[in-house]
Amino acid sequence: YSDRRRRSWRDGPPVYLDEGGTLLLLAALKRIQDHIFGRTLSGFLALLPLIVTIVIIFVIVGRTDEAVDPFVDGGPLDFPGFGLLALIAICYAIGVAIATMPGRKLMEWKSAVLNHVPIVSTIYGVSEKAMRALTSQQHFSRVVFVEWPRVGSVAIGFVTGSLNAPDSDEPIVIVYIPTVPNPTSGNIAFVPEREIFETDLTVEDAMKLVFSGGIVLPREIALIGSGIKNRDRSKFIGRFTGSSSG
Repeated sequence: YSDRRRRSWRDGPPVYLDEGGTLLLLAALKRIQDHIFGRTLSGFLALLPLIVTIVIIFVIVGRTDEAVDPFVDGGPLDFPGFGLLALIAICYAIGVAIATMPGRKLMEWKSAVLNHVPIVSTIYGVSEKAMRALTSQQHFSRVVFVEWPRVGSVAIGFVTGSLNAPDSDEPIVIVYIPTVPNPTSGNIAFVPEREIFETDLTVEDAMKLVFSGGIVLPREIALIGSGIKNRDRSKFIGRFTGSSSG
């Protein structure tokens, strides 16, 4: 018997689709599939930062509890999260200690020793430079854009100082142009002040932009023409809308 004859009366009458109807059905199923997949992916990406945060917290709490468990096992301090509290207390104590002269001397000695240990010196040196970059924002007076690496394109930079040219009253601005995503290396540019593009970006937002490789953008970036003292509306170049918020 053919498939058509093996159909039970419970299956209802057979339905036949011509070629056009089959294509329409397949297109509708494809749209439904794309809709479900797109919305599922969007929901997952929206929850991903929360999921990562929860996972990291659970890992930290679990690891720190395991570390202190031999010391508090069965005691009154044997409760979930005590390891994290102990870690916070240790970090606070170290912070208080390095604020003193003996503590600073001890940290300098620690860095000198670790920087001379093979293999360890490489890992420690990179980590130390990254931490210095994260905590050195107070050394950047403001965020600017300069034409770099060629005329017609601009790069983000941090002003670290200025100097006076011997043959001109116009100051020369020293701009540090970081590499992405590791801002501990970069280029130094000496740019006349008239060629600097001012922006309303804060140092913190600029650091987020650099570390994320341009993925984490502020909602808006205002770019103002050259000149610090003459911020009139004629100098306003544009306000660019980012795809994500920092």
